[in-house]
Amino acid sequence: MEYGAHLPLIDFGGGPSLRDLKEYARAAAGLGYRCLCANDHLLFTRPWLDGPTALAAVIEESGDLALATTIGLPVIRGPVQFAKTLAAIDVLSEGRLIVGVGPGSSAADYASVGVSFDERRGRFDEALSVLRVLLEGGGASFEGQFYATDGIVLEPRPAQRPRPPIWVASWGSRSGLRLVARHGDGWIASAYNTTPDLFGAGLGRISDELRVAGRAPESFPNAISTAWMYITEDTKRAESVLTDVLAPMLRRPVEALRALSLPIGPAELCAERLSLFAGAGAQRMFLWPLFDELAQLELFREHVAPRVSGDNA
Repeated sequence: MEYGAHLPLIDFGGGPSLRDLKEYARAAAGLGYRCLCANDHLLFTRPWLDGPTALAAVIEESGDLALATTIGLPVIRGPVQFAKTLAAIDVLSEGRLIVGVGPGSSAADYASVGVSFDERRGRFDEALSVLRVLLEGGGASFEGQFYATDGIVLEPRPAQRPRPPIWVASWGSRSGLRLVARHGDGWIASAYNTTPDLFGAGLGRISDELRVAGRAPESFPNAISTAWMYITEDTKRAESVLTDVLAPMLRRPVEALRALSLPIGPAELCAERLSLFAGAGAQRMFLWPLFDELAQLELFREHVAPRVSGDNA
């Protein structure tokens, strides 16, 4: 399993700074993480630094890490505007971008830009086509119910050819997984919306859909994003992170979070949980440290990663 690190975009009281983000990116690169990730919300329960902007700000410090939007929201941002942002990040990073996208699940985000939440699926399906056409270039165009690209040329084009890979997010619905298999270059699942068993079942469905579409499941990448992480041998502290921080932030019952396999708690337990995901076929885990971010990145590499069964990162 390979590991990525989410940029710490949420303000837990200290306030984000460019200096801290750059230090975090340098640490992730130096510790052997393979990807630097940025999630995307306009509105949230806590202050949230803009993801694409933050990702662009640490390109130089990220070394040779892949840069991923996990996930970006093309419907919320507008697919043409978002394609322009993605192309810029790919150009400036010299071709290291992974475009992770999804429809988003926040009605507040949709309301803030005046788009009906009920239209999110249809708009997202079309937005995928818009991104593909604009990032590939070559004169193709798309016209749908919501979006059209006739006469729009994206310049400069991304560094990657024919375009950066587009990984589609789905938390496990049959229609979502079918969309992943038919239109994505990879699958992104969510660590706080799945379990090892659910992930394995979803991967099996995607593999079936890929075969129907004439695509090879073996060459189709996957990742699990937003794996909230806090490594501590203090079980009371781990419970406090779940109860006092994560549950209210996500507006989830703490019992539901306990039923997941998040890497929160003692190192051995975290490794056991990630090993279950690895056994279910997960290739990449994108970790988001809660508090003490630099120390958490180091603790994970030193005490958790070596214990994960099947770890090759």
